[in-house]
Amino acid sequence: MASLKEVKGRILSANNTLKITSAMKMVASAKLHKAQEVIEGMLPYERQMSAIMTHFLQTGGKAESPFATQREAKRIALVIFSSNSSLCGGFNSNVIRAYHQWLDGHAQMAKENLVIYPIGRKIADAVKKSGFTPAGDYTHMADKPNYTECEKLAAELCERFLSGDIDRVELIYHHFKSAGSQELVNTVYLPIDLSAMTEAPDGNRQPDYLIEPSEEVLLAKLIPEVLKLKVYTTLLDSNASEHATRSMAMQIATDNANNLIQDLTVVYNKGRQQAITNELLDIMGGTMA
Repeated sequence: MASLKEVKGRILSANNTLKITSAMKMVASAKLHKAQEVIEGMLPYERQMSAIMTHFLQTGGKAESPFATQREAKRIALVIFSSNSSLCGGFNSNVIRAYHQWLDGHAQMAKENLVIYPIGRKIADAVKKSGFTPAGDYTHMADKPNYTECEKLAAELCERFLSGDIDRVELIYHHFKSAGSQELVNTVYLPIDLSAMTEAPDGNRQPDYLIEPSEEVLLAKLIPEVLKLKVYTTLLDSNASEHATRSMAMQIATDNANNLIQDLTVVYNKGRQQAITNELLDIMGGTMA
């Protein structure tokens, strides 16, 4: 059995840990609240932009765009989102696991034909360890989502796709459903599937658009905007998911620290009581002698 001094030291250590995890939980909760407000304000706009394009195509649009060009995927780009710091539960480990599964699925392709855009320090380190050179340094985007940075990244991806340098672009990220639920998503960013958008849902009244100056000009303007918004909302999704998992992880750590303190306090009290009893027995034994 540990001595009273050792038990007391462990209680003090657990108390210090409790203070740290409680503070981190409050900070993560505050950041989550702000991130949740941003994502909940941005997602409807992005979905409405996509809905406008979908409804337009359903009303007889030609559904032609260079961003929808399907070709053999000889060179693939992956944009994958993680965090810059740890202590956020399984957030980063899930992303890194999905990244290695993606690599296994493309093992038949040469390394130079796989282009990786890591958003976040944790996944950037994993990319380097796997023998790949990241396509750029985007670690700063993980902490502070910025539309301008996302616009530049989307423009680069679109330019490389249109030039034929990249045949397909995929995204791996956490989709924020709620504070207690985040879903890891792997989706195709380019080429976009315009044919799926032209399928009108049964029973829905289709809007009648008056298009000026032409359908081609509208698509040429609308699709790049939707693609830029997709990168930004994906980053916001990942950022909100990070804060949610960190808040939950720190809450669990705080609860565990509380339970440990309670258990150690019981052990300390029992040991102290036993020591007092032993001293009383020694005194009584000496008196009787």
